Amino acid sequence: MVRLYSVERALPVPAVGHHGRVSFNIREAVLELERHAAGQGWDQPVRIYALVPTTDLMEREPALAEMLGLTGEIADDDLTPVEQEPLPGEVPLEEALGRMAWPEAVTGCALVMERLVLKGSDATLEPPRDADAGSWAQNQEGSEEVRMVAGVLRDGSRHSALRMRHHDSEDEVLNGEDLVPALTSALALTLEDEEE
Repeated sequence: MVRLYSVERALPVPAVGHHGRVSFNIREAVLELERHAAGQGWDQPVRIYALVPTTDLMEREPALAEMLGLTGEIADDDLTPVEQEPLPGEVPLEEALGRMAWPEAVTGCALVMERLVLKGSDATLEPPRDADAGSWAQNQEGSEEVRMVAGVLRDGSRHSALRMRHHDSEDEVLNGEDLVPALTSALALTLEDEEE
């Protein structure tokens, strides 16, 4: 189950130190977000998430962790997605990501978005601003609607998942490290320190 709440509420204290050699489970976090997005249906807005270590959340906010059902033994590599404020609709995605930075307590980030792609191409299409996106998409020859979920961590780990609208079942979700390299690279830049 995806656990959603404000990063400001969840992480009100200074960041705990880095986790040394813990390898966080970015694959499971991405697939969890994809299942959550699938449960909400299609034609959803872009969503961005901070990924925080679940054990840190439990230590810092025990009442919130209990409310979210985070009790008992939690694996050291477990991540909790923290949904952020919606991205500004009038700003192109690349520009919005270029303005984004994360506090040190955030281990990674993930993005869920839907796009129209041309079959046999890596090009994406954007509907005109005044058009109904669903109707417009259905009338584009050779196009396919896809939901992309991409996640990256500060240690360089990345994972993505893709679901096509015409193959909308959990057993047909594609996933892997390099499915949407441009998107994961853009997300990785949001995690870089300003001095770098």
